[in-house]
Amino acid sequence: MIFDAFNRMALALPGAVMEIKWGEDRVYCVGGKMFAHAGPIGNEAPRYLFKASDLAFEMLTESGAAEPAPYLARAKWVQLASNDALPDETLAAYLREAHALVAAKLTRKQRAELGL
Repeated sequence: MIFDAFNRMALALPGAVMEIKWGEDRVYCVGGKMFAHAGPIGNEAPRYLFKASDLAFEMLTESGAAEPAPYLARAKWVQLASNDALPDETLAAYLREAHALVAAKLTRKQRAELGL
C-alpha cells in the first residue's frame, strides 16, 4: 500500500475531504468527523488508521493485520500492522465501512447537504 492508493480510496467516498493536521498527518473526514488517518507521510512507512465496526475491530486485531490505534482504540479505531497488511480491495471495503459508520452519526441535515 502506498499513500497515493490510500488517498484515492478515501477521497473517492461521498463527501470525503482530506485535511492536514498535527504536522504532516492526513486526516480524512466526512461532515467534519474523522473516519481515516494516514501519516506522517514523511516517514518511510506511514501509519494507516481507520474507524472499524465492533466485529471488524476484533477480526483485524485478532488476526494481526492491525492493532488497536493509539489514543483511539476505545472508539474502535485500528492501525494497520504494516503497509501490506491488507490487499487494496479489502482495505477499500474497510474504508467504505469506516466512512459509513461516521456518516451514520451525522445529522439528517448534514447527510442531505453531503448527498448521503
